[in-house]
Amino acid sequence: MIKKVLMVVSALFGLMFVNAGLSKFYNYMPTPEDLPAELVKDMTAMAEIVWLTPLVGGAEILGGLLIIFPKTRALGALIILPVFIGIILTNALVAPSGLPLVLVLLAILIWIFISEKAKFKPLFMG
Repeated sequence: MIKKVLMVVSALFGLMFVNAGLSKFYNYMPTPEDLPAELVKDMTAMAEIVWLTPLVGGAEILGGLLIIFPKTRALGALIILPVFIGIILTNALVAPSGLPLVLVLLAILIWIFISEKAKFKPLFMG
């Protein structure tokens, strides 16, 4: 039962990142009107670095797709991790109103890492 729940949660988590990544390329998700000024400033700075948004979007798409499938879930989690650290820091320091959702997503990512810990053992054991 827990494996099935993890599979569904991982699929939804992965699809959310695929959607976010595709939006960086096709700009189909509207920007909320009530964003904090500091966040708008940060997003504008990020957009000025022409290679950064496609890099993050590509990582979100690739990581999200890999997380969906159990065989590649561990690799997807590793690809999503640096992007997610940026999401956590942004929400903790600039836009704390999104922090509750981010903490739920963090719990899902931690669950994925714990469930895939056997695949990470070679990274730490040499």
